[in-house]
Amino acid sequence: MNLYKLTFFFSVILFLCCEKDIKKGQSLEKYSSYEEAGFDSEKIHQLSKFIEEKSNTTGLYVLYKGKELFQYGDINDISYIASCRKSILAILMGKYVENKTINLEMTLDELQIDDVEGLLDIEKRAKIDHLATSRSGVFHVASNGGYDEKNILPRGSKEPGSYYVYNNWDFNALGFIFEKLVKNSIYNELEDQIAQPLGFQNWDLKLQKRSGDSKKSKYLAYHMHLSTQDMAKVGQLMLNNGKWNGNQLFSKNWISKIITPVTSKDTVMSRTDNSKKLVPDFGYSYMWWTFDSFRENKIYEGSYSARGFGGQYITIIPKIELVIAHKTNLKKSSGNHTKLSTYFEIVDQIVKSRIY
Repeated sequence: MNLYKLTFFFSVILFLCCEKDIKKGQSLEKYSSYEEAGFDSEKIHQLSKFIEEKSNTTGLYVLYKGKELFQYGDINDISYIASCRKSILAILMGKYVENKTINLEMTLDELQIDDVEGLLDIEKRAKIDHLATSRSGVFHVASNGGYDEKNILPRGSKEPGSYYVYNNWDFNALGFIFEKLVKNSIYNELEDQIAQPLGFQNWDLKLQKRSGDSKKSKYLAYHMHLSTQDMAKVGQLMLNNGKWNGNQLFSKNWISKIITPVTSKDTVMSRTDNSKKLVPDFGYSYMWWTFDSFRENKIYEGSYSARGFGGQYITIIPKIELVIAHKTNLKKSSGNHTKLSTYFEIVDQIVKSRIY
């Protein structure tokens, strides 16, 4: 066998071995009918009609008590999940906080974190914990848009921990710090900690790429690209308090911590025009949005969401064991968004479709 044939032979063997290692996850079990799950089929039909006529939904996947209840659109399509990336990073931090690789009390100064044109001394007093809850007081411009720019204050005007503002600088710098301490990429950690154990059905490591303007800030956004059904598996993992197929992948204490409000709904919603109550009153935790009621329905008590630009959402409603994952692939929707208010109308219709 000549060198070319030998090289080809080993290349094929290596390819087949790699293919064997990459196992496509199993689909979740389905209900045989809406009525079996305890939902009204006519109301679900009306939901489908609403989605088609009023939203720009490209994928919706609903799990009830861990089984597939409803799907709409292409749930296998992989696309940008926008700020839902931050909620996933919160999960990934868990084991490293608990084994003390990440100390939430460490400051930016201790970590030797700086940025374009430098950070102020007061800003360097911000802790990892402050970044994870968007309360750093670092009002340095972020490398990417999509944050609450109108409530960003003059630099140096607030002590770290004293002021909440949804700020991409915090989240992006946190991603850099995570990788610095863990000595691995966020994307490899996502694959190892979540995608493989949960059996993601559409995972592709090669699609995960950063973006941003490094001239503004050297901390780029760690964007993620997932399918709707894999987002739903993340939601189910959260509902299960970190457990999957009998294995405790993340501690219950950590899952509880990242969905316990740090910033109250009064503070968060004071900066939001929600006079018509089209969305819940949100608080903010460790990169998860929390809420306890919607339209005066206490069934939402203890609920929480990951939220992303354009129509990317994961919502967990523990009281009825419901997980809802929603995507709007902006490339396929001609750039049209699914607004948060439209999405929560979809959520409420699902909740109100329950017979018992």
